[in-house]
Amino acid sequence: MDWSFMLSTFVSLVGAMPLTLQLAATSIFFGVLLALALALLRLSGVPALAWFARGYVFVFRGTPLLVQIFLIYYGLSQSPAVRHSLLWPILREPYWCAVIALTLNTAAYASEIIRGGLLSVPNGQVEAARACGMTRLMIFRRIVLPLAIRQALPGYGNEMISMVKATSLASIITLMEVTGVAAKIISETYRAIEVFIVAGLIYLTINFLLTRFVHVVEHLLSPHLRAPRLAAPVQGEAK
Repeated sequence: MDWSFMLSTFVSLVGAMPLTLQLAATSIFFGVLLALALALLRLSGVPALAWFARGYVFVFRGTPLLVQIFLIYYGLSQSPAVRHSLLWPILREPYWCAVIALTLNTAAYASEIIRGGLLSVPNGQVEAARACGMTRLMIFRRIVLPLAIRQALPGYGNEMISMVKATSLASIITLMEVTGVAAKIISETYRAIEVFIVAGLIYLTINFLLTRFVHVVEHLLSPHLRAPRLAAPVQGEAK
């Protein structure tokens, strides 16, 4: 392997990392908000709302993300109504089309993870909160949501890692993130192995740091699982 070439490739790909991280962070942020709304619709007890959420999850989990990106970026632009609407300044931009596709996709998966976390909250704690006079909103904010986040965090951590890797598909609509820059370098040098090794190491590093971050958050949210600290003996205490 040509180490000098791999070093220059690494420098070029690192320059594309901010766009990759921005795509992932934006889609995860909007995706978790949409996922929470979908999970609440599933648990609302209203048949029409629950079936809407079920249909959404079925469609976006059952179709490839690549197809969804193509439909949003190329498909919507074919409609004159879209091109003359107020949304066209957004939908004509590859970045926002990628964000929309990634957001809609991750929301479908994350809604099931969040729904599982909400269902895992013990009914006894909810009943105890009601007995203390808490309102439904207060119970959700202080009891249900914190416990659900703790239960859903490991699964949602995997979904965040999947989103980081899914940003590589944004290169097919001309976005020059890590994979897009890698493809450009390969088209100029025809040295695919070295370039993709460097790109893979960059994605591996990002996901490793993300995994450590999720682990730290999970540790902070689980004080009951930590080993109790033994009190230090007082000086002069009889042995």
